[in-house]
Amino acid sequence: MTEQKNIDSKRIAELFESYSDYLFNYAITRVNDEPLAEDLVQDTFVAAIKSIKNFKSKSKESTWLTAILKNKIIDHYRKKVNKYHQESIDTLHNTNEYFDERGSWRVDQRPTDWHIGSGHSIDQKEFYEILQQCIGRLKELQRIVFVMKHLDDEDTEDICKELKITTSNYWIIIHRAKLQLRKCLEVKWIEN
Repeated sequence: MTEQKNIDSKRIAELFESYSDYLFNYAITRVNDEPLAEDLVQDTFVAAIKSIKNFKSKSKESTWLTAILKNKIIDHYRKKVNKYHQESIDTLHNTNEYFDERGSWRVDQRPTDWHIGSGHSIDQKEFYEILQQCIGRLKELQRIVFVMKHLDDEDTEDICKELKITTSNYWIIIHRAKLQLRKCLEVKWIEN
């Protein structure tokens, strides 16, 4: 029994050495909070320790650990969303900032032409750093929904089920997130 525990402890230490940075980067892009990302990775390894004897190597270790982490992140999202259900989703962000009473774009808020075509080179690293900053500026529920949809490539139906929101609330949230991201990118990336 002790020999098995030593083997499992050694294997977990190797997994931590090999995958902790990867898992942290995965978590930080989804929760935008370093201490929380560290806690989620730590919780992932605690769960891995508890279930390592059940891991049959049918998938890669990184896939197994990422699946555990993804579940930890979704659990975190659920807790956050439950707090938001207490307030009206419609009060999370006022879109009157962008549209007039007829639903048309306000003149000063219309999308601008980014002048990015096939002939323009985009510094991807710079763009993704600014995009990450802009995602971090979203209201938490908007960020959670946007990340699940566009980083994790989750289906709309699954997002609604996981977060216990209606599809109409989902579309309002994702629309508002995209408006905020567009404005942030225009200010931080296009205009600079």
